[in-house]
Amino acid sequence: MNEPLAALLELSHDLGREDRQLAILAEGNTSAKLSATEFAVKASGACLATLTASELTVCHREKVLALLDRKTVPDEAVQQGLLDARVDPTAKKPSLETMFHAWLLTLEGVNFVAHCHPLVVNQILCSPRARDFSEQRMFPDEIVCCGPTSVYVPYADPGLPLAWQIRERTKDYVKANGQVPRLIVLQNHGLIALGGSPGAVMACVLMATKAAAIFVGAAAMGGPNFLLPQHVDRITSRPDEAHRQRELRL
Repeated sequence: MNEPLAALLELSHDLGREDRQLAILAEGNTSAKLSATEFAVKASGACLATLTASELTVCHREKVLALLDRKTVPDEAVQQGLLDARVDPTAKKPSLETMFHAWLLTLEGVNFVAHCHPLVVNQILCSPRARDFSEQRMFPDEIVCCGPTSVYVPYADPGLPLAWQIRERTKDYVKANGQVPRLIVLQNHGLIALGGSPGAVMACVLMATKAAAIFVGAAAMGGPNFLLPQHVDRITSRPDEAHRQRELRL
């Protein structure tokens, strides 16, 4: 097994740990860039905690992106398109969310993507405070691991409609902020973490989950008390924080 696939399996198992409550049953999906033209993604119906090499499906990136470019495609055509995108026609059917994985893996510096549904995060994302959690920050390490803000995606039907919304909202984020996001927050659904390494992705997921727990607790006491924009900018620009990101491979 090559190194990216082994790393993807390890990341998936870390995300699927029952004690972390990030994903249960077949929830969530993961992917890794293999080359300029191919990527691996979790197969549909597989469980992150017990994912095996045979449950990773390698896909042709351009064939998946062709689906996304069409914006509206019947469900049956999407399913067939995902099957046709497999490098090995005998491999398992890729996850329905393969389309947003394919596009996110084209972003600069992004080699791994993870999507999951942390219990405490979804407590917020299923509430009227979802956008507050996405767009504001409460403490320095949240900025270091999750970025100065997140991409916020209003609820969209899983599959092609969601993938299209993720692409458009992320394009807007990059244009406005001049950088690729670390975290994408999906209203009434879950989160997506992206990074150059499995460690960067896992750090983002765990810190976002910690931030969600703090948010919920602070909300019970009249908060949260968000950092001001100048505080966020200061953490983002500090050389010691940039050094820490490099050391942590974030």
